Amino acid sequence: MRIVDLDQDTRKHILSDLLKRDPNNYDAYGKTVQAIVDGVKEKRDEALFAYTKKFDGADITAENVRVTDEEIREARGLVEPELLAVMEKAMKNIREYHQMQVRRSWFDTKPDGTLLGQKVTALECVGVYVPGGKAAYPSSVLMNIVPAKVAGVERIVMVTPPGKDGKVNPVTLTAACLAGATEVYKIGGAQAVAALAFGTESIPRVNKIVGPGNIFVALAKKAVYGHVSIDSIAGPSEILVLADETANPRFVAADLLSQAEHDELASAILVTTSRELAEQVSVQVDRFVKELSRKEILEKSLENFGYILVAQSMEAAIETANEIASEHLEIMTKNPFEVMTKIKNAGAIFIGEYSSEPLGDYFAGPNHVLPTNGTAKFFSPLGVDDFIKKSSVIYYSKDALEPVHKDIMTFANAEHLTAHANSIKVRFEGDTKKA
Repeated sequence: MRIVDLDQDTRKHILSDLLKRDPNNYDAYGKTVQAIVDGVKEKRDEALFAYTKKFDGADITAENVRVTDEEIREARGLVEPELLAVMEKAMKNIREYHQMQVRRSWFDTKPDGTLLGQKVTALECVGVYVPGGKAAYPSSVLMNIVPAKVAGVERIVMVTPPGKDGKVNPVTLTAACLAGATEVYKIGGAQAVAALAFGTESIPRVNKIVGPGNIFVALAKKAVYGHVSIDSIAGPSEILVLADETANPRFVAADLLSQAEHDELASAILVTTSRELAEQVSVQVDRFVKELSRKEILEKSLENFGYILVAQSMEAAIETANEIASEHLEIMTKNPFEVMTKIKNAGAIFIGEYSSEPLGDYFAGPNHVLPTNGTAKFFSPLGVDDFIKKSSVIYYSKDALEPVHKDIMTFANAEHLTAHANSIKVRFEGDTKKA
């Protein structure tokens, strides 16, 4: 990996370089995605199944688009018992973590006759997109469905691309069953996002769409936002390791590559105060790349967006980490908890040398759907809050309204909204003493 001395110019260059990976910058795909979305919106099932045949090579119709109970039983029988047991353990951790996020409605009454509050309501129907085809991502299934179940969503509609044989990957399907999906449909790509957003004869319209996908899925979610809610427009994976001279170079190298293997646009960055560690990590990375299965992807990812940055001080290193606002941030320093208190921007923070990123991806419990491309400065991980909505509750008795009604009228008249003022005024007509 390239080793670079960290300064203001270096940081500026890297930040601009990382932004090139933002899905919003891929305008070349925008027209194609919009055409697919418009086609499904207009022709519904007809377009949906035509696109599925074109892109996935599967003959999907209204009769076989929904996964049956028999297909679920068949899929479960194909999953290795050991993997099934691990998924159940992971799901337990994910559920327990997200149960701590549950919000309750609250109401506050006062002696003057007022009641104010907030009513928390789960979304009625949520769509979960899961990548498919030959790949299986059961962890993404659990991370998206479990918090929705914890939030109280009644209908959870999962969509995932089928193989050419018209079947869903058995591991993906089993994870959906375990997590509590109420419906699973064999569709994927931008056409699936459009179907969830607008509804077709076979696919129900949902209130919100969550889940990862390729650039076409990301841009389709952007295109339908406003018709439905979405979780985010996710970019490529990224990791930043913050380390000093006490870090294990072999651990650091392994963790950097754990994200670089996702795809050629993935970002892997080490920020360290130790040049010796930087050089050792670079050597270890080269050794690992020769051994690991996704060698070509790793090499391309590191060439494009892999950096080892040597900072003059831990303060400068932390400042850089906050500016990059990485999806995953690992802290491997002498006092990692002290460093953690100074981190302002990160999707997930992993503390200490035995808290590597895959622990969060698969098992610990916190959600692995995280903000990317610097959006950790203002976005949060997926959680229970993403599957609820809040309504304000207001009650005033006449006795409570009377002392303040003229104040409200004054405010309304100042904005030249006389109908607003009149709405208050009419409640005291005939009451000459108070009006």
